[in-house]
Amino acid sequence: MSEAPDPKALDAYLKSRCVLVDQALREHFPPPERWPAKLHEACSWTLFGGGKRIRPVLALAAFECVGGSDDLPYDAVLPAACAVEMIHTYSLIHDDLPCMDDDAERRGRPTTHVQFGEALALLAGDALLTEAFRLVADQAAHRGFFDPARALSVTSALARAAGWQGMVGGQSIDLGFEGPVDDEDALAFLHRRKTGELFRFSLFAGATLGDGNEEQIRALADYGETLGLAFQVADDILDELQDTTERGAEAAETPSFTGLLGLEVSRERAESLAERALGHLADFGPAADPLRALAWYTVHRDH
Repeated sequence: MSEAPDPKALDAYLKSRCVLVDQALREHFPPPERWPAKLHEACSWTLFGGGKRIRPVLALAAFECVGGSDDLPYDAVLPAACAVEMIHTYSLIHDDLPCMDDDAERRGRPTTHVQFGEALALLAGDALLTEAFRLVADQAAHRGFFDPARALSVTSALARAAGWQGMVGGQSIDLGFEGPVDDEDALAFLHRRKTGELFRFSLFAGATLGDGNEEQIRALADYGETLGLAFQVADDILDELQDTTERGAEAAETPSFTGLLGLEVSRERAESLAERALGHLADFGPAADPLRALAWYTVHRDH
C-alpha cells in the first residue's frame, strides 16, 4: 500500500473533526432533562459512549474534498453527518439485544439493554433511527444553508443505505435468515450492505452537500463503499488476533474473512481493497489527502 501518512497529522485531523461532530450531536440531540428524559438518557448512553465517529468524519472529509468548506460552512453537512452516526448507533443498540448478538458490554461499558432494560433499549434504537431522518431533512438545523433538492437526494440515499437494500438487509444475512454465508462472495455481499452502504452514504452526502459534480460524487461514493468493505476485513483481522475467551464462542463461530481465507490472505484483501479505494481518489488533489490517510488508517488501526 502507499506510504503511511503522518500519524500526528491524521490524529489531529480526526480529533478536530470529531469535536465538530460531537458539538453538533449535543446541539441537535435533546438533553437528558427534556421529556421523555429516560428515553433520552438511554439514547445518549451509546451515542456519547466513545465511538470513533468514522462515518460522520468521512462525510466531513468528502464535503471538504469537493471544496464545500471553502464556499459553505459545516452547517450544510453536519446534520447529515450526525444523522449517519445516529443510525449507526441505533444499529449497535439493536445488535447488542439478546434476540440479536446478545452482547453485555460495548466500549468497556454495559450495553444499553443491560443498563436500561430491553424494552427501553429497543425504543432508544427506534428513536435514534427516526430522529436521524428528521435531522437530515430539517431546514432550521442547516442554519440557512439548506438546499431542498440536495436534502431530498441525501434523505433518499440515507433510507436506501439504512434499509432493506443496505444495512438492515445485511443484518438479515448476518443472522442467517437469507441462507448460508459460506464463501468470500457471499461474505462480501453481506458486508457491502451491512457496513459498506453507510460508508458509501457518508461520502455521497458530504460530496452532494458540498456541491460536488456528478463525477466527483460517484467517485467518492465508490471510495466509501470499497473502504467500508476494507474496514470490515480489518475488523475481522482484529477479532482474530484477540484471545478466543475475550471474543466469546459466538463471535468465533460468526462468518468472517479470516475464518474463510485465513489471516494472511485477509490482510492481503484489506490492503487490496484500500488500494482500490485510493484509486477512486486519483482525480482529486491535496483536498483528498485526509481520505487517503483514512484509507491507510482503516487497514492499519489496532482497535
